[in-house]
Amino acid sequence: MPRKTFFTVSFFLLLTFSAISARSQKKKFPNIIVILADDMGYSDIGCFGGDARTPNLDEMAGKGLKMTHFYNASRCCPTRASLLTGLFQHQAGVGDMMNTRPEPAYQGYLNRNCVTIAEALKPAGYNTFMAGKWHVGQAPENWPLKRGFDRYYGLIDGAASYFDLYPYRPGQKLTVALDDQPVTPGKGYYSTDAYTDYAMKFIQENEESRKPFFLYLAYQAPHWPLHALPGDIARYRGKFMKGWDRLREERFARMQKSGIIKPGTTLSSRDPHVRDWNTLTEEEKEQWDERMAVYAAMIDRMDQNIGRLRAKLRELGEEDNTVIMFLSDNGASSESIKGSGFLPGIIEASKRPASDPSSFTAYGFEGANVSNTPFRLFKHWEYEGGTATPFIAYGPGLVKKGLVSEQPAHIIDLMSTCLDLAHTPYPATSKGNKIKATEGLSLVPLFQGRKWKGHDALFFEHEGNRAVRQGRWKLVSQFPENKWYLYDIEADRSEKTDLSEKYPAKVMELAALYTSWAARAEVIPFEQLVNRKSDKFEN
Repeated sequence: MPRKTFFTVSFFLLLTFSAISARSQKKKFPNIIVILADDMGYSDIGCFGGDARTPNLDEMAGKGLKMTHFYNASRCCPTRASLLTGLFQHQAGVGDMMNTRPEPAYQGYLNRNCVTIAEALKPAGYNTFMAGKWHVGQAPENWPLKRGFDRYYGLIDGAASYFDLYPYRPGQKLTVALDDQPVTPGKGYYSTDAYTDYAMKFIQENEESRKPFFLYLAYQAPHWPLHALPGDIARYRGKFMKGWDRLREERFARMQKSGIIKPGTTLSSRDPHVRDWNTLTEEEKEQWDERMAVYAAMIDRMDQNIGRLRAKLRELGEEDNTVIMFLSDNGASSESIKGSGFLPGIIEASKRPASDPSSFTAYGFEGANVSNTPFRLFKHWEYEGGTATPFIAYGPGLVKKGLVSEQPAHIIDLMSTCLDLAHTPYPATSKGNKIKATEGLSLVPLFQGRKWKGHDALFFEHEGNRAVRQGRWKLVSQFPENKWYLYDIEADRSEKTDLSEKYPAKVMELAALYTSWAARAEVIPFEQLVNRKSDKFEN
């Protein structure tokens, strides 16, 4: 070989090995993505029984891990506070909503005695990105860049039009921000697409850094208002004219067939707020079909965007070194757009067809009852319909294929899981502040198909609604009744048969566990918090 050729080849090989070495160094720790849906019911995605087309989530579930007993905090911002910090929401400062209250556990934004996943991953060399709905602090000093994220684009507040940015409550100001500056959405804006666009931009730019990344992608979809794109809506028109009873029965049958629901579980009764389908006029049936078509289209579009994100990972050669976790922030929402809480113009907009971009509507009890098949109740309550979420973990080479777990797990576990993946410890202090010990457990053993010790018990409280889950038993109380009901979740996941009188000792045992937890988690009885003139509401 000529001397010049030898040195040329040697130089080329050196560059190649250097590039491989740099790539290997970058891949020492995996990228981590957490995708959060908003107000999506337990059975809304295809692999959990739903009617929406979700091929990307279905593939991820089939090639990864499905958890069928995963729990959230039953409401938007409490869940986000708990997910981000690995604490129960009260410990993080968001014990209720984003309401400014003097009690530290209910101050309405993340406190300084907790860290976010982004803050905890920074010492491990991660770049940290977020796109989507923040909802854990509206003041600029509490925005994502102040809580460990390097880049951010999204909605600071709890809800908004998907096409524009205008207030829907009296005295309200809504903010979409890029990093730490408010921005105005441009022409052609649709929030689900925009959040994904920026998420892809952030991870593309990250390639130059040779660092692993953490991405928190918090979609608005499918939270009200019902807003979708015409092409997506068209796929679903007419598919819901069977009526809610038959749709629930069909979902339930699919869930049983796929093993999402165990044999012996029965379908909960139609919610008492929901009429007999046969009493509706043809016009009312068509209006409901349209609302459901738009709702399904929103989930469809979210799945399409998850597909776009996965394609970007493949393009960058990152898919095999990325763990993606998907879940919903609470059960389906029975809320409607009516009453003094909304501006008059918004009330009028709620009467327009759901497919009209200028409308501002929701699908109410009727839609939520379908979305939460087979459970009872909804977002806000601590029954399964409020707290149970589908959970998917996916990552070729990092999450074993075809796993299903029925072990109870919770959003508090995501912090420990992310830190375990990054091989970095949970901090005892941060910026001179003592950090509360995490409440969660790493899910990595489950990702690998190994034995997982799980939780001794899980606890829930939101606006006076309470619950504790221990093994097969679940104790539930609804505010303001404040009476404990006992259910065998293994035999009765739909919580139809109260066993409190049959097993009073078990009620006392679980109630004592709840009381001890509530004191440790800084829960204040809700009747002590409501109807005070001193409260200042941010949202």
